[in-house]
Amino acid sequence: MADKAAGPEEAAAADGAGAPDIEVLTRAHAYLREVVAAVGDEQWGAATPCEAWTVRQVLNHARIDQQGYGLALTGGRPDSDPFHPADALDGDPAAELAKVLDAVAGAYAGLPADTGQVPTPLGPLPLPLAIGAAAMDAAVHAWDIAVATGQDRPLPAGTAEGIGPAAEHLVDHLRDSYQVFAPARETPDGHDRSATLLAFLGRDPRWSPRAD
Repeated sequence: MADKAAGPEEAAAADGAGAPDIEVLTRAHAYLREVVAAVGDEQWGAATPCEAWTVRQVLNHARIDQQGYGLALTGGRPDSDPFHPADALDGDPAAELAKVLDAVAGAYAGLPADTGQVPTPLGPLPLPLAIGAAAMDAAVHAWDIAVATGQDRPLPAGTAEGIGPAAEHLVDHLRDSYQVFAPARETPDGHDRSATLLAFLGRDPRWSPRAD
């Protein structure tokens, strides 16, 4: 893991972060789209692994987070604070999300291949780490929604593998400095890349809704 005393950009520069390409973001976005499209009308108020947040709140948060990654490239700001997100899902949640994801993916795909650091909600990051961070946010919240709504859609192992470098370089600092991740958990199966990542991000890979 990167030095906990260093910020995200310093840790990335010191460790020479790997290079997840735009495909990891595309896969994470596809996972989030698939999960959101399968949420039933009666499930938006369901509890999630994000303590005290409903499915609707997690989706609003994820939408604003992704919007932030896209707008940061042009100096813009999202519609609202992602931790107090405005609700924009009264109509078609999947369609509202798609607008944001299409814009973010398009913005990153349009950057030259030799781009160095880019602005992000976490501060300037090397392009591979910025892509990985956006993908991590989308994929993990997709998993939150999937398990909260009883979907058999686990975090894909390939996606977990692709966002691993971003998690390793960024999460300890974000957890220690801003408490945006719960403490890391014991991994139930060290050979399961998805479970390992979820546990590192403070999730219980075996989480399930409470029985009524």
